[in-house]
Amino acid sequence: MMWSTLALAAVMAATPAQTGPLTLGGARVTHGELGPQRPDSKYFPGDIFFLSFDIEGISVDDSGNVKYIMEMEVTDKAGKGIFKQQPAERSDFLPLGGNKLPARAFVSIGLDQLPGAYTCTVKVTDKVTKAVETLKRPFEVVEKAFSLVQVYTAGDAEGKIPAPAVGVSGQSVWVHFALVGFERDKAKKLPSILVEMEVTGKDGAATLKKPTTVVIDKDVPENDIGIPLRFLLPMNRSGDFTVKLRATDKVSGKISIVSLPILVLSPTR
Repeated sequence: MMWSTLALAAVMAATPAQTGPLTLGGARVTHGELGPQRPDSKYFPGDIFFLSFDIEGISVDDSGNVKYIMEMEVTDKAGKGIFKQQPAERSDFLPLGGNKLPARAFVSIGLDQLPGAYTCTVKVTDKVTKAVETLKRPFEVVEKAFSLVQVYTAGDAEGKIPAPAVGVSGQSVWVHFALVGFERDKAKKLPSILVEMEVTGKDGAATLKKPTTVVIDKDVPENDIGIPLRFLLPMNRSGDFTVKLRATDKVSGKISIVSLPILVLSPTR
């Protein structure tokens, strides 16, 4: 797995909407690009901070085209800038019309990033009206530890096609994540990690008697500091579910747990 040498890096992506007073609303931190809202804004080093929001009131021409500028900056508790995404001109096509432009900004948090409070500031400029709006969202980086990070759903095994944690029965998604902060056996120089995926229904009961498991105790080079993993999740029936990932580092005895809500709809309208 390739890990950035930068303490913080960021890229922004956006998808299309229409006109009115320019506003940035509906801000939420999410699991991945299209995932559900996270329970908090606390992140372990090695994780990714995703900020989703809606750009409303962007100028739209008669053909559904929009042009705007986005930029972003990350500052620490003292207000010192530690990363800045330079202004980037963007254009999108809105074939469905409407007045919202869903947008996202994300920050990759390095494994050596110092713990503390940070603020992500996103600035959007409408190229037609020159209107400018700014959105600020604080987040916290906690002490480095054994943890499940970068949890998100995708439509492919490689994790290149982001997918929401919502689908229809008959569809499949992949639950992607990574392990960081694990320890190694002093003699074998290898980790010993048990990873489990348990799915529960709306009533909290497990859907299967046994969780899906994988054991990691070989083929992990000494210089690997992160282990990417994935579980296939076929959606064979509709309902509200929760995917619980549990990783146990058998060398240190530490445990990390992350839960991800999954909604499966009937394909009939």
